[in-house]
Amino acid sequence: MSSPDLAPTRAPRRAIATLNEGPLHAGLKAYYAEPGDRVEVPLRGRQIDLVRGALLIEIQTSSLGALRPKLRELVQEHPVRVVFPVAAETWIVRLGGAAGRVVSRRKSPKRGRLEHAFYELVSLPKLFREPNFSLEVALVAQEEVRRHAPGRARRRKGWVTVERRLLEVRERHLFRRASDLSEVLPSGLPAPFTTADLAARLEIPRNLAQKMAYCLREAGALRVEGKRGNARLYGRRC
Repeated sequence: MSSPDLAPTRAPRRAIATLNEGPLHAGLKAYYAEPGDRVEVPLRGRQIDLVRGALLIEIQTSSLGALRPKLRELVQEHPVRVVFPVAAETWIVRLGGAAGRVVSRRKSPKRGRLEHAFYELVSLPKLFREPNFSLEVALVAQEEVRRHAPGRARRRKGWVTVERRLLEVRERHLFRRASDLSEVLPSGLPAPFTTADLAARLEIPRNLAQKMAYCLREAGALRVEGKRGNARLYGRRC
């Protein structure tokens, strides 16, 4: 797993094809594009975000499960890297009126962590057994733009999210194989450990710790070593 960047990196402003994608996806594609990369390359009836030599790079800002059929096919013949953003910081921007002027901007109290990627990673952990697959998690700062739509989003009093915008990429974590993925496990875990131990050590909800353990087991980084009461005991494979 790669180390976090030493300093935040501002998202560059580049002219790049966006098709019908959202601003967050377009911003990440512009950030990741390097000189010589090909953009929006057709391959077997599919569009690949970036092609860098033999490497296919797919940027996914929503459900990773939606990519699963595409990835299973592509990794059979090509090295494939998925870039998935987690919002470490979010600014809520509210637009009002027909002109869409900004009426307020505030920082959300919610702060994403690297571990939060596992909420989505449960859709494809076995892909880490494929030598052609890799995943990069980008911790980003973003703007979440909302407009008022009466009758919708009751919990937000009618304010609905219309788009997300990339502000900066703060950290990048690259996972090439199961052994990289196991580096998310904290030091000081008992051997073997339960998901309750993992949740307590990382100070995360138990259900997220369970998703992490499931992903690591399916990827081949953990094995089940028995039970303690109703709780499974996990040990490292790598």
